[in-house]
Amino acid sequence: MDVTVDSRRVFAYTGGKPFDAALPSVVFLHGALHDHSVWTLLARWCAHHGHNALALDLPGHGRSDGPPLPDIESLADWTLSVMDAAGSRSATLVGHSMGTLVALEAAARAPERIDRLVLVGTAYPMRVSEALLNTARDHPLKAIDLVNALSLASLASKPSYPGPGMWLHGSNRALMRRSQARDRSINLFHHDFALCDRYAGGFEAAAKVQCQVHAVLGRQDQMTPPKAAQALVATLKAKVHLLDSGHTLMAEQPDGVLQALKEALG
Repeated sequence: MDVTVDSRRVFAYTGGKPFDAALPSVVFLHGALHDHSVWTLLARWCAHHGHNALALDLPGHGRSDGPPLPDIESLADWTLSVMDAAGSRSATLVGHSMGTLVALEAAARAPERIDRLVLVGTAYPMRVSEALLNTARDHPLKAIDLVNALSLASLASKPSYPGPGMWLHGSNRALMRRSQARDRSINLFHHDFALCDRYAGGFEAAAKVQCQVHAVLGRQDQMTPPKAAQALVATLKAKVHLLDSGHTLMAEQPDGVLQALKEALG
């Protein structure tokens, strides 16, 4: 499904079902150097169980037009504009990593429009080490390999995940490299990681959130370890789902993330 925001194309994967304005919506927001494809299983479940699924490609990612937006705040406003363009007055927001910051900020800016938040692999502050930022800037392919190694605690996808037995390190690296190569005029890896590192409004945003919040965290997550989410979780009074997973929870623990989403949706 394509919609237009600020004269630019936005792609949203709808899980194989057409958008129906009469149904409740679930908007999925991916993380750095990812795209809508990380949400395939969850989006399809929502679409076939009474919800609209809108798994978005953020600006400059996947099939959505660029350029990438300059900060988390702009991405939050953009998300609300996508909801307008799609015809969704309110929605549950589900974010992963960088996408959790976008979801959080959007919920703070329009609390009356956000039904629930599901934050997968979150932390605040989501600081990135200077060494990693420099490597992402100067040697992005090397940085991709490093982040890929840190992001996964499993070798192969589970039977319930599309493509069971698939080598997760290889598939995640391929996705990140494809995203990085999409537009040679910008270093998308460094751009996305810098957005996470610079975002400073998390606790202020959390204080404005009015909806129910679920946090889905991985015990073996080395990118956003559970302890890095403790202060945010406490501020949001979030229900915590702790899974045996690294940072790419949707691929490593698809059933656990789906169960958390089901619980959130009631």
